[in-house]
Order: sequence, then C-alpha cells, then structure tokens
Amino acid sequence: FSDPFINRRRANGFMQADTRLEGISQERLRGRIKAPLERQREICEDYYPCEQYAFRHGYAAAYKHYFGRRRTK
Repeated sequence: FSDPFINRRRANGFMQADTRLEGISQERLRGRIKAPLERQREICEDYYPCEQYAFRHGYAAAYKHYFGRRRTK
C-alpha cells in the first residue's frame, strides 16, 4: 500500500524555481525591447506630416515615405 499524497516536506520538490525566475526575467526583457515596427510607428507619430499620411496610407507606407530613404550629402 503506497500513500497517494506527496510528503509535505517534498511537496515543492518537483518545481524548479530557477527556470521560473529565468522566464520572468525573459518576459521583462521582451517588454522593454520594442519591435522595429513599433519603433517606426512611434517615430512616425512624432512627426505630424507622417502621422497624417499614415491615416490615409498606413504607418508602414508613411514611415517608408518620410524616413525610408536616408538622405546623405
């Protein structure tokens, strides 16, 4: 006859705290690092003509129109 319940002292033995903490830290990093499209949209929102263009054509097209080609002298 074996006991179907886990011993109180070993109840949390199957959980690995380190991996859980690593997962939490990874989630925090993902929250801090923005996707390139999100960064482009924020840049476009800060520039009024780009934002107006985006309302009509979308943020991807607006960013490409105003910031897509780098002008160098």
